[in-house]
Amino acid sequence: MTSIHKLSGILDVDGHLYEWELRSEPQWSESEGWKGMTVALLRQQTQRSAMLEFPPPKRLLKGMPRGRLQVSDAILSRGIRAALEAGWEPTSRGKPMVFMVDADGN
Repeated sequence: MTSIHKLSGILDVDGHLYEWELRSEPQWSESEGWKGMTVALLRQQTQRSAMLEFPPPKRLLKGMPRGRLQVSDAILSRGIRAALEAGWEPTSRGKPMVFMVDADGN
């Protein structure tokens, strides 16, 4: 089942439950231009979180009006797997790790 238009939730990826929360929507920055959305991740019963930073939607770069956010379970699952492959260790301690992903979560 795919969940779209939620701002937080719990997702099962490879037998582990991950809590996710939309931290920021795409926004304009005078110094950096358009920034994409940011999603916070935390595997249940662990300490170290991760942040997925997505690129700004193409429609904003082209000057088109904002649309509804499309955050699906499939995109988040790919993002979690990409963060794990890039070195995120949810059971370790430390500051949240930040990962840049593409629009599909890879």
